[in-house]
Amino acid sequence: MRKMRTYREYLIEIFTDREEAIAHLEVALEDYQIYRNSDVVLFLLQTVVEAQGGVSELAKQADMDPQLLSKILSNEDTPLIDVVGIVLKALGYQLSIKPIEPENSTNETYSDTLEIANTSAQVAENPTTT
Repeated sequence: MRKMRTYREYLIEIFTDREEAIAHLEVALEDYQIYRNSDVVLFLLQTVVEAQGGVSELAKQADMDPQLLSKILSNEDTPLIDVVGIVLKALGYQLSIKPIEPENSTNETYSDTLEIANTSAQVAENPTTT
């Protein structure tokens, strides 16, 4: 008999595949751009973090305190994505997800990876902004 599991457990299983995680986050961001529901984005981001090693592992990679990262990921006041989304929309831009090249992200610290990502990041103009 097949074991029953929750939708989140299913997502954790498929989000171990980086491409699946990216695809789902892209869709969540597109949905966020339209409906401004940050709950879905935060839920998926938390699930991706868990699937790819958890808060402790990500905190090590980001060289930050795990409690701080956990607080950021569970912020129920005004999530950072809401603030960033509002500012970018006012500028006529939108958020997007783009993978960092695997050779750049495997053995480097988060700050090195972030520096690489920032130099190659592209913010797409949002043609639907009025």
